[in-house]
Amino acid sequence: MKRSRARHNLAARIGVWSTHHRKTAVLGWLLFVVLAAGIGGATGMVEMSDAENGAGDSARAEQILQDAGLAKPAGELVMVSATAPGDWRTAAGALADAVRDTGEVRDLTAPVPSEDGRDALITFAMRGDARTAPDRVQPVLDAVAAVAKDHRGVEIHQFGEASAGKWLGDLLADDFRRAEFTAVPLALGILLVAFGAVVAALLPVGLALTACLAAFGLLSLASHQLHLFQTTYSVMFLMGFAVGVDYCLFYLRRERDERAAGRDAETALRIAAATSGRAVLVSGLTVMVAMGGMFLPGLLLFKGFALATIIVVFIAMLGSVTVLPALLSLLGDRVDAGRIPFLDRGARRGGRGSAHGGQGSAHGGQGSPHGGQGSGRIVGRVLGPVLARPRLFAVAATVLLLGLAAPAIGMKTETLGLEKQFGSDSQLSVAHRTITGSFPGGPAPALVVVRAADITAPDVGRALASFENVTVHRGRDIAEIEVPLPDGTAGLTELRVKRLPAAFDGTGAEAYVTGETAGSVDFNDQLRRGIVPVFAFITAVTFLLMLFCFRSYVIAVTSIALNLLSVAASYGVMTAVFQHGWGASLIGSEGVGAIEAWMPLFVLVVLFGLSMDYDVFVVSRIREARGAGLDNRGAIETGIRRTAGAVTGAAAIMVAVFAVFGTLSMQDMQQMGVGLAVAVLLDATVVRMVLLPSVMLLLGERNWRTPRGLSRLPSLEGDEPDPGADTTPVTQTV
Repeated sequence: MKRSRARHNLAARIGVWSTHHRKTAVLGWLLFVVLAAGIGGATGMVEMSDAENGAGDSARAEQILQDAGLAKPAGELVMVSATAPGDWRTAAGALADAVRDTGEVRDLTAPVPSEDGRDALITFAMRGDARTAPDRVQPVLDAVAAVAKDHRGVEIHQFGEASAGKWLGDLLADDFRRAEFTAVPLALGILLVAFGAVVAALLPVGLALTACLAAFGLLSLASHQLHLFQTTYSVMFLMGFAVGVDYCLFYLRRERDERAAGRDAETALRIAAATSGRAVLVSGLTVMVAMGGMFLPGLLLFKGFALATIIVVFIAMLGSVTVLPALLSLLGDRVDAGRIPFLDRGARRGGRGSAHGGQGSAHGGQGSPHGGQGSGRIVGRVLGPVLARPRLFAVAATVLLLGLAAPAIGMKTETLGLEKQFGSDSQLSVAHRTITGSFPGGPAPALVVVRAADITAPDVGRALASFENVTVHRGRDIAEIEVPLPDGTAGLTELRVKRLPAAFDGTGAEAYVTGETAGSVDFNDQLRRGIVPVFAFITAVTFLLMLFCFRSYVIAVTSIALNLLSVAASYGVMTAVFQHGWGASLIGSEGVGAIEAWMPLFVLVVLFGLSMDYDVFVVSRIREARGAGLDNRGAIETGIRRTAGAVTGAAAIMVAVFAVFGTLSMQDMQQMGVGLAVAVLLDATVVRMVLLPSVMLLLGERNWRTPRGLSRLPSLEGDEPDPGADTTPVTQTV
């Protein structure tokens, strides 16, 4: 019966089909990648507008202006500074002429001197659509740079929507290339250590990269319907490459374990498909469903992140269970080609293991290179004391994670401006700080957008007359009102709650407030309202999937509790480093007083999804040992030891990839990279090696009790390998 189930679960059927249709699987994958990348590259990516990226009243105001063709042009500020009052005049005149001669600007103003007369500010706007201004601003930047070069006695600083957008776009492109060229060699190096052979190490990297390439193409195509934020591609690569390598690593590691234990090639592949392949399918499904929770807040930013992650995880999962077994079947023993001296000892030793597991299997079941001896000794040193005193280690691990989470109690979130995104020493931040220091304007004014059936109606006119700085667009029945906000958010609240209702109630006109302050407040409010349903959704999904997978509500609840501890610890570390600045200089960053507004929700969803990779993989192996007749303690020890090598390698790759993003230029990318890297590191060490085994041991037989009412539920429970598979309990001291 077990043999039948192992052959006929979904993952096993896919793996068997792929090994019997190797050319179809491999060529089909390559054709899919080429077509997806080619079509996506030809269509290009469509980025979201400011109105689409906003929320609440500020987004409605921006949309009204955009629909009426009244969207503000991209404004630019250029400040000329001299050592003596008035010495800037010649340079300022030359700058105004040079900028005007580009033919790209409008509304160029005369220089406005500062209070001390040593600085002058020139303002202008870019012609055309503000969204495409960064693509057209280079001639203006060149003109300003040329004037600065010809007038060495002055300093010139430029800041604006177009110049910042151009600078940001170039920086993101450079960062993305740096991340790719750093993450890929790091992952390859870790895999070389894990497998000791070049071909075995190249397989996961190659499949992950082709999965990302295909996903890029499909996402570009989808962006014509669901517009994307400019960092979405970076998020996709971060997730896709890490997950893709991990899925292949799990599958390949199990296949090599079985070969090292004496299985023939076909049996080893079938067992790998029925066990690790099934874990990959469950993990991938869990990640995709969890990512679907990001559709709930109703923000286009998160919809794009969700779509990108779902696409790339699905493709990576598909490649892992189809083209990988086909390639392994095609390569055979050549998968160990390119063995590296001093790193392939386990492969040669494991290859001589008996049909019952030999030494490699009996001592940790790692059989594959380095898994049996090295990781066995390390895991033995950790796991032995944990299982001997589970209560002590459960309490200690929980206290450690809660201690790391403590700073999150004071977490503050905000939409970080460009001057905070790039650090205080960046060109953009220096320009912004210098200009605002000489020409302080306080918080940016609010812009009230009024729309009426007849903007010239007497009652609407009286309401507008109660404000200053009013611009009426009679042909469009829209008015714009600039309102200073010297009190920041307090002034915004008063404007929305008191002044606007007092002026426009009863007129039939609609009045919405937008601007920098209003946009940030509305976005944060939408996030706060959205995080509760998202949290409820992902916890419910996690619970149900783990329940169907293992038929145990105890394991399902335990998984959720452990995931929450990892997330809380990640929040605490992010808050300590990036809000308070504790140790930020060690990673080339700095504290900015807040966490990016979208980061907590994004990290929550991603970590809940990624944690399931290890959870499903480890608990599946424990369940497998339990089904083979071991008691609770023996099953826990066997499962932890036999997955230690794969979990360690997978976690090392994820931590390395995420850490690379923690070194990039943008503050939000740094926060995301560090937050995810810390969480995965804690998840693979403290949680999986200490907290999970100690808690499961304390729960005892309750881990495996299936209430009568659950016996009829659909099951995703994994099938054990064939009866000949090694189930020797791992109890020796290694």
